[in-house]
Amino acid sequence: MPRTASHRLFGWRRTPGSGPGTAPGARSKNGGPRPLPLPIRLLAMLCAFTFMVVFAMMLARLTLQPSPASEALIHTNLRPGRSLRAYLDQPALRDAVRQVGGNILLGMPFGLLAPVVAPRTRGFLRVLLLTGSVMLMVEFAQGAMITGRAFDIDDVILNTSGALIGYLLLGRRLSRAVHARRPKADARPSAKGKPKSRGKAEPLPEAEPRSKKQV
Repeated sequence: MPRTASHRLFGWRRTPGSGPGTAPGARSKNGGPRPLPLPIRLLAMLCAFTFMVVFAMMLARLTLQPSPASEALIHTNLRPGRSLRAYLDQPALRDAVRQVGGNILLGMPFGLLAPVVAPRTRGFLRVLLLTGSVMLMVEFAQGAMITGRAFDIDDVILNTSGALIGYLLLGRRLSRAVHARRPKADARPSAKGKPKSRGKAEPLPEAEPRSKKQV
């Protein structure tokens, strides 16, 4: 007997997420991920926040540490692509990969952790604005207060690109898994929910029969 015929005969119905290879209970009735219990969700947010703090400390140590030896070699760059071309023109490929790849990796934790810590930051444009704003403030602090550091717009572009790559690869999935929305109940009107009339409508008075004309 064909499979579809047996389903019709015995009344079987395949529900979303109940096919072969799907773990039971992995998805809700509407096909989306099932919300995590509150303790697990809080633990995931706490771990992401801890990693974010550690990353911020590492970022401050790497970018805000004075470098007096390179004071004569640095220069402010406000033209996009200028420093990037200088990185790629280096004779050693390892140096170019270290400069470009290091700036990209430096921004990836923003795209991975920020949507988990704060679900309102989830979204391509929101991650772009958040990372761009943070990196701009870091570059401004470098150029204004740190000896041997300068503002470089290409560093902001590379860091922001890294955050977007991290968000598209894993950050969006992590945020949806931790902050999954509960399925909405089926809002069909039931018989109990119908408004009841306050009182019975009074019947209209019947029209009196017309009297026959007397002859």
